[in-house]
Formats: sequence, structure tokens, C-alpha cells
Amino acid sequence: MKRFSISTAIFSGENALKRLNKFQNMRVWIVCDAFLAKGEPIERIKAELKGNDIRVYTDIQPDPDVKTVVAGMKDLIDFKPDIVIGFGGGSAIDAAKAMVFFATKFNIHLERCIAIPTTSGTGSEVTNATVITDEGKGIKYPIFDVSIYPDEAILEPKFVVTVPPHITANTGMDVLTHAIEAYVSTTANDFSDALAEKSVALVFEYLPTAVSKGDCEKTREKMHNASCMAGMAFSQSGLGINHAIAHQLGGKFHVAHGLANALLLPHVIRFNAKNDIRARKRYARIAKACRFCHPDASPEAGVNQLIHNIKRLQQEVKIATSLRALKITRKDVLAQMDGLVESTLQDSTMTTTPFKANSLQVRQIIEALL
Repeated sequence: MKRFSISTAIFSGENALKRLNKFQNMRVWIVCDAFLAKGEPIERIKAELKGNDIRVYTDIQPDPDVKTVVAGMKDLIDFKPDIVIGFGGGSAIDAAKAMVFFATKFNIHLERCIAIPTTSGTGSEVTNATVITDEGKGIKYPIFDVSIYPDEAILEPKFVVTVPPHITANTGMDVLTHAIEAYVSTTANDFSDALAEKSVALVFEYLPTAVSKGDCEKTREKMHNASCMAGMAFSQSGLGINHAIAHQLGGKFHVAHGLANALLLPHVIRFNAKNDIRARKRYARIAKACRFCHPDASPEAGVNQLIHNIKRLQQEVKIATSLRALKITRKDVLAQMDGLVESTLQDSTMTTTPFKANSLQVRQIIEALL
């Protein structure tokens, strides 16, 4: 038996932020980074929340760690909010979700958790996952639980029109990786497939314009939607080895998550397609759905065309394609290799990967990035 459910209500498109008008006489705790807390977007949120008691918590950094969550929990307990809003990129929303998750473990009642993303990448606004970093070990830990789903997601395209091109590219490639990994996951189903296929098509069509013409609100809306759909897809089906390795590259070398996924994607597709017939056919199905090859093309031809078009997209959005381009040397990687491999094999996203790689194969995929 397979289960599919969407527990997050989604409000999207022009004026989506007006959804906040509904709340009155509430205690609202907003989690965001210090930069966002000083800008015009946070003032727009406050304006829509007029009539509520608002506190903004800003002690958030990229890749939130255990200390960040503990400190935030203390502020949450002190303020006793009715509503928690995670506002920002994946780090802010993940931190807010983690704090809410642990608050429930202490029997702290919250009426609602709302996610408002300012990047189109993680899909965290609709997922049952949050990722916390252990700085001491240099490891990222994904936590999966149905209670982590936000109650509402507000996709306001005006919040992403000023995202810089390189961040737009990184996060956009994160969306693509989410969708493709969800599609070849061992627990994919017809419902997650539909979301993943549409997300892939939107990324290939709209990401280049989002990078080159960031002020195009319609394009930003499409990428916001693609990110959200990919998030829904992988929440239902899981991810795979691409994310398992990316988590370790982020933990050890602080490579941006979307960029780490982008570096790995062509290599992981080639690896999975070589070792798993089902994955090979599914990658080819994506290529055919995107019209990258003839409908009668062989699975091998479809895989080749998918990889070719991913590499073309990487070039078009000017994204790095090797660790060397990020000034991470072979010596750096080899010194950490044993830990990278071990942590990859233990990563929770490996449970739904198409082919169970061994230590040597994980090592070979990582070495391909050098």
C-alpha cells in the first residue's frame, strides 16, 4: 500500500501575502535572518499582520546547527506564540520547522506554522523534512516526520525578484535535483511522478530567464511553483544518493546545497542508469517528456540526452561544474574521503535511492567531481 497526502495549504501568485490578513489578536513569532529583518519584505509581512503581537527572531545562519535550534527554542518558549512563521531561504524555514518540531515534543501548543520562502529551491515550505548541521562533526542530519509539515505555505513571487543570479542558479538546480531524484526513487508513485515531471519541465523552461532577467515576476512565480511541486514530490517519494553526498559536501566544505546537488547530478544519473534498469528507463522517460529525444529513442539515448541538457543548462546559468572551480583541491577531498563516504552511506536519503552503492562506488562518484 502506498500513501499520498498534502497537508500544507498553499497560497500562491500575486498578492498571496494577503493571506496573513486573516490573523488577528495573535502572538506571531517570525524566524528569519538578520539581513531580511532589516529589509522591506519583513515590513510588508508586518503590515499584513497588523493587529497582532509580533516578535522577530533573527539568530539564524546558513545551515542551522543544533545550537541555533536550542537558542531559538528558548526564545519561542519565552514568547509563547500562537503562530510561527519561517521567512527566508531553506535555512530559516528549516530552523523554524525544527524549533516547532521540538516544541511539540515538550507539549508546547502552537496553533499554526507558516512558511514563506524567499528563494525557489528547497521546497521546504511543503516538506516533512528539516536539515540540522552538527558543526563539530561536519555532518548534516535530515529529520523526517509528518509533524514537520508547515500548516500553510505562502508563495509570494515579489519576494524572489531580487535574488542574485548565482543564488537563483544554485537554488534552481536544487529544484531540478529534487524532482529528478523523486522521480527515480524506489517509492515513487503516480502522484509524485506527476509533480516531479511538471517541476522538471518548468525548471528547464524558466530557470535561464529567472537567472538572466530576475525582475520578471511571472518567471519567478513559475520557479516558485516548480520548487514547491518538487518539494511535494520528494516528501512523498524520498530522495537518493545525490542528496546523500551533497549533504556531506555541505557539511565538510560548506558548498551551497543547491550547488553541491548540481555538481553531482550528471554523475549520479550516469551511475544509477548504468546499475539499475528501472532508473535508466525513468531517466529516459523524463528526457522524452521534455522532448529532448524522440519518443522511440532507447533508454540509453534518453539518459544521454537528459545528461546533455542538464550540462547545457548548467552552462547557461553559469554554474560551477567541479570542486576545483570552487577552490577545493583533490588533497582537501582525499583527506576527508573516508568520513564523506561513511556519512553518505548512513544518510537517511539513501533508503530510497535506486541502486545501493557501496563504499568504493560512493568514493568514485565523489572523485568524479575533482
